[in-house]
Amino acid sequence: MYELLPNIPTQLQGILSDLKYFVPEIYLAAVFVVVLLADLFIGKIYPTVCKALALMGIAAVAIQVLGQLVEIKDSFFMFGDMLLQSRTSLLFRLIIDLSAFALILHFNWDKKLKLHAKGLGDLYSITIASIFGLHLMTMASNLLSVYLAVEMVSIASYLLVAYRSENAFSAEAGLKYVLFGAAASAIMLYGISLLYGAGGSLSLFDPAFVNGLSKANAVAVSFAMVLVLVGIAFKLSFVPAHFWVPDVYQGALTPITAWLSTVPKIAAFGLLINFLTPFIFSPAWRSFDFKLALSVIGIATMIAGNFAAVMQTNAKRMLAYSSVGHTGFALMAIVTFSDEGIKTLVFYLAVYAVANIAALALVSYFTYITNSDDIKTYEGLGYKYPAASICFVIILISLTGLPVTAGFNAKLLVFSSVYGVYQQNHDIFLLLLTTTGAITTVVSLFYYIKIPLHLFLRRSPLIDSPVAPFNLLVLVIIASAALVFFGIFPSVIINLL
Repeated sequence: MYELLPNIPTQLQGILSDLKYFVPEIYLAAVFVVVLLADLFIGKIYPTVCKALALMGIAAVAIQVLGQLVEIKDSFFMFGDMLLQSRTSLLFRLIIDLSAFALILHFNWDKKLKLHAKGLGDLYSITIASIFGLHLMTMASNLLSVYLAVEMVSIASYLLVAYRSENAFSAEAGLKYVLFGAAASAIMLYGISLLYGAGGSLSLFDPAFVNGLSKANAVAVSFAMVLVLVGIAFKLSFVPAHFWVPDVYQGALTPITAWLSTVPKIAAFGLLINFLTPFIFSPAWRSFDFKLALSVIGIATMIAGNFAAVMQTNAKRMLAYSSVGHTGFALMAIVTFSDEGIKTLVFYLAVYAVANIAALALVSYFTYITNSDDIKTYEGLGYKYPAASICFVIILISLTGLPVTAGFNAKLLVFSSVYGVYQQNHDIFLLLLTTTGAITTVVSLFYYIKIPLHLFLRRSPLIDSPVAPFNLLVLVIIASAALVFFGIFPSVIINLL
């Protein structure tokens, strides 16, 4: 113990010097405290104050992240190799912050959330805490920081799903989510303990860690890897850890569904990249074939998500399975294990976030009108609400991946990056991934087209035309315009990557 004392001043100096790169997260911590106190003292009198503070705080955080993105060119470790600062993680954080800003706008525009007896002050506090954990997930480079970040996001997610606890369906969804999440966390923690025991370190990028695992029993190490991947799979909702998705997404309030299907998923991809990098680029690593495992998972996830979505009649449940399919498609970019693949993934996730948030915002919009999430209740509404319905068509075209939307460019870039690597090494699994991605893209047409079919080609018995929130309509119009703009001019984003 005493021999460590001389190192303490050096460690403290290193921590203090790293704080300047941790400013966005410090802002988030401050915003969390401010929103919490504002809700406690004046939240009941001025209910919009908490939302305004949360939005201003997230805007300030996004500006700080953007500033770091311009300033930082190289990757480096912080806080004793606990976190990795890189351009990729900054891009993920920027997407998370912008998505969170749009979702917080959406929160009190949803009919059911707006009528919540407790108000939404606590919801904003939980959301800010979740964003803090999401930031840490994209930077985690130590098994301890990985677990802490995942648990921070998980606890916040449990609270968000069960926020409307007086509703039996929402409470049931929250309970299912907690049970599945607790099991996934326990499995992941067991895998981490096995990796630590075999590798002798918690730092993923420590050369001794990978070398230690390479010398350990390959079967035991592979077993530990599978356990850790199960924990990550829960956040990404890929097969076989996707069974909770449809029930939880359907039972949660629509803005919470939009939250769960976008921002935690983006952060989990950032975490997966950090976890895989030291193994993929180590010449000594032979114990576990990540390319094989992720290729099989990606193929199974695309098939399971897209074919299950075809059979759904509930809009939220359909989009839940759709998000599973999109996860499998995004894994294609990961499996390339190339810089081009990672850039493609960032573009794909940014486009997916915009389209998915907008699609679920429109589900909220039509729930105001029909008081139901069932697609059949949309019959004939395309003529009564043309602006919202046309936006819905544009958004679904983007989610499918058809021209001239950003979704087409995103899918084309993924296919191009995978096929480019296939031409170099002729890996059969990359060819299978490309083929499966093409087939399931065609399959997705069959369930996405259900909504335009009911909006425009079916007649509605509805006589009255309820007034839906104008704010939601503005949000989806902006999102639709962005999808078309970046579909025509994708280089505006690509040049920033």
